[in-house]
Amino acid sequence: MTDNRVAVLLQQQGRTLADEAGIKLADKPGPLYQLLVLTTLLSARVTAVLAVAAARELFAAGYRTPRAMLSARWPDRVDALRRGHYRRYEHTATLLGDAAQLCQDRWRGDLRRLHGSAEGDVSGLRGLLTDFPGIGPTGADIFLREVQAVWPDIAPFADSKAIDGAKLLHLPSTASDLGALTNPSQVARLMSALVRVARDPAAAEKVLSEHE
Repeated sequence: MTDNRVAVLLQQQGRTLADEAGIKLADKPGPLYQLLVLTTLLSARVTAVLAVAAARELFAAGYRTPRAMLSARWPDRVDALRRGHYRRYEHTATLLGDAAQLCQDRWRGDLRRLHGSAEGDVSGLRGLLTDFPGIGPTGADIFLREVQAVWPDIAPFADSKAIDGAKLLHLPSTASDLGALTNPSQVARLMSALVRVARDPAAAEKVLSEHE
């Protein structure tokens, strides 16, 4: 019965934020940096829809690497954020530049080095991620929830929002038990789906009704 509920959940809500932003997530410098940009946008008090739209505009403008972000003029970053109807675009344009500089200076533009330095320790990764301007603990959890698709050593990872969604669907409430409900390649999609139902109780009801 639980397997059926998870199948319905994945069918209805099983897309990651990286998918929505057009990021072809892989354990490579470009996609990992793009996920960092998306995480920065999601960390502000805006809807996921606006954050994804702004990310798409930044990537369409060519700002897919820290070097490209740093090469962009500040007004050009502002304009891209405006096109995505993102709020606080001036402040965020500055944050993106500062974060790109840190990525270049500390990690030589490659977040695989950040991953390696933590040696699979989730708390260590969270601490390193919160060093980036604009990313707090919630933002770090968003990054980890998404990146577990390509960093399997940290999976299964479930943040508090994913656990809230699991409770609404009467599913297990620990990361390890949730991870056991699907195959490893689907864990990131499952956690993202659980966050979606946590934010939209009507979506949870739809999953439960179709499961019945």
